[in-house]
Amino acid sequence: MATGNVKPKSKDKQSGIAKFFREVMAEFKRISWPSKKDIKKASAAVAVVCTIYLVVVSGMDYIFQNLLDLLLKLK
Repeated sequence: MATGNVKPKSKDKQSGIAKFFREVMAEFKRISWPSKKDIKKASAAVAVVCTIYLVVVSGMDYIFQNLLDLLLKLK
């Protein structure tokens, strides 16, 4: 049997949790946040892409609905 430096589990757990939160805080300090200008540009790009997607999907829905109605009337 190996007898070494074995620490009680409860103490390891507490120091592990404290270490985790210290490391989390250190990582938060390293974050580089985007500028307000960059956020506005990204938000505008997302809005434009969403609008284009909405128009395309709505147009396809309209076309396919009319095609289906036309096919059902022919029968």
